[in-house]
Amino acid sequence: MALWLEPGSEPETQREADDLAAINAIKVSAAVELKEKGNEYVKMGKKHYSDAIDCYTRAINQKALSDAESSVLFSNRAHVNLQLGNYRRALLDAEQAIKLSPTYAKAYYRAVKASLSLKLLAEAESYCQKGLEQFPDNEELKKLFSQISLQKSENELREAQVSKALSAAKKLVSAIEDRGIKFGKAMFQELTGVKKPMIDKDNILHWPVLLLYAEVMSSDFIEDFCETDMFSAHLDMISFFISFPPLPWDRENAYKREAIELYYEAASGVRLSKKDSLRYFLEGTVGSHIESFDDDEKHADEYSVNDVNSNGQGRSKWIKVNEKRTLYDVLREPNFLIPGIPVFYVVSAKSSFYKKFKAGKWAPPP
Repeated sequence: MALWLEPGSEPETQREADDLAAINAIKVSAAVELKEKGNEYVKMGKKHYSDAIDCYTRAINQKALSDAESSVLFSNRAHVNLQLGNYRRALLDAEQAIKLSPTYAKAYYRAVKASLSLKLLAEAESYCQKGLEQFPDNEELKKLFSQISLQKSENELREAQVSKALSAAKKLVSAIEDRGIKFGKAMFQELTGVKKPMIDKDNILHWPVLLLYAEVMSSDFIEDFCETDMFSAHLDMISFFISFPPLPWDRENAYKREAIELYYEAASGVRLSKKDSLRYFLEGTVGSHIESFDDDEKHADEYSVNDVNSNGQGRSKWIKVNEKRTLYDVLREPNFLIPGIPVFYVVSAKSSFYKKFKAGKWAPPP
């Protein structure tokens, strides 16, 4: 009997040939019926998509249909997988459909759709081009090709922007390193937001600088403090030091220009590695997602956690700033660690708070 024939062997008698033909006809009929049933399930909506996939799979497993008819089954299953978000399975099915019938337009369309959903732009473009070579007037493929071209342009623009952002971040890190400046973890961002320095065409750094009034932890913010500027120039421009009435918290009317003194806290904390500094400067840019910096990786952890230490006394150590010095000179002090942006504390030599501050009995709130 034909049922007992080895796979690939030929029937030896007419009866065996007739049996094989009858068996194949049954399998073809079953495959066609399963295909039609699968199509009906698709029309019934998403709740029946799993039933449709089961029908298409069982029809494929009959291995009774022609390549062209089997291509339709794989393409139909690809369509359902696309609807379910099974994009990898959809792509595999569409690729098999194309392999079985390279002239089936829907298979190319579904291969492109699945590739786009998987963000495989090169594959999507390849399938779309191959489809259009055979079906140059296919409107759906033409629309997808336009979509791919637009996506490529957007990706190229984004890559250029990311490259520019990374280049700018690397330039900042190099400028800071070249100046011997120590850069640490950002603080007080609730007051300043994410602020960063910039480099002008003459390779001069411009820093955003935070001034904190230690007595009340109020603040002033200098958007652009050129590193070549002296502190006195900026203090002279702060309005209420000049002629304005004292602020409500200045009950002693002590914060006059002539009484103002600036201090910074001798660094305690950890100096950021080169990698972490790059990440900080990329925050808020299109390059914020970058995880690897290639050649910079080997230098990523070149700073140890003890690179900058506290004074070990359990108190803040305050260093007075000479107003006639430039920002550049002060930032290069060995015990100055920039917490994201330079921070200086303002006190008045005429206030009752001054003695407490100078005695080291005050520290910034945690």
